Amino acid sequence: MSKPQSSGTVKRAPEEAPEARVGSPGRFATLWRRFSRNRLAVIGLGIVTTMILTAIFAPLLAPYDPYGQNYAVTLQSPNGTYLLGTDSLGGDILSRVIHGSRISLQASLTSVGIAIGLGVPLGLISGYFRGFLDEVLIMRLIDSIQAFPFLILALVIAAILGGGLTFAMIAIGIGFTPAFVRITRGQVLTVRNLEYVQAARSVGVGHLPIMLRHVLPNSLPPLLVQTTLALGYAIIAEATLSFLGLGASPGVPSWGSMLYQAQSYLTSAWWMAFFPGMAIFFAVLGFNLLGDGIREALDPKMQS
Repeated sequence: MSKPQSSGTVKRAPEEAPEARVGSPGRFATLWRRFSRNRLAVIGLGIVTTMILTAIFAPLLAPYDPYGQNYAVTLQSPNGTYLLGTDSLGGDILSRVIHGSRISLQASLTSVGIAIGLGVPLGLISGYFRGFLDEVLIMRLIDSIQAFPFLILALVIAAILGGGLTFAMIAIGIGFTPAFVRITRGQVLTVRNLEYVQAARSVGVGHLPIMLRHVLPNSLPPLLVQTTLALGYAIIAEATLSFLGLGASPGVPSWGSMLYQAQSYLTSAWWMAFFPGMAIFFAVLGFNLLGDGIREALDPKMQS
């Protein structure tokens, strides 16, 4: 006797969109192949990697104590003993620049992390649920924040919080938040109406699993590019706040505080400003080139 056939239809969970499988080995190899074709992007990756390694091994690479002072060797030009010269207090510029990479990297990673932690959830909620929550609450708040120029906003927040490197990182993170909100929201508005998201809703999948498993993964490529570019801008912002006295204190080997110390010696000791300035230049250049390379690698129009 044959088994009775069920007349009901078994509901199956929708398959994840192919675009979301960005972590598969084949997908990664394809992205790396596209990325490596861009020589400038590879140079940017090399610069960023060098900066990270320099920050990690700073105590081993620095020839002298970055906080040390020797008034017998003040304002010495670059020579065999002090490769990048000394500052007005007799500190070794090379050692301070090397340790300054730690401050800049810490500030950029922390501030961008704050922006991602605030901006991505707000953009995800705003774009997915829409309505009053989106148009009246979240986006009007973002518009009010963006009404102020970024640097002015960061200066005001840092001044209100009291100055110091920690508060400077918080101020920079808040200033970057609107960009991450808008990018996330724009991607979510596109993804939320795709077929696989609608299929997930039709089989009763909850809002949170849909947002985390289907919507957010397909919104990551532009966020990754924005993150890379924001890291470079955060280095400039931290250096600016430190130069203005609202970031790292003058005694801390920060590139911005080194520029502040060098402003009175631009004609008599050019090396005090030149080498920290070049460190900022190459760090920002590296992140920008890396971001452009990632954008081209993830752009469907660049596929071949």
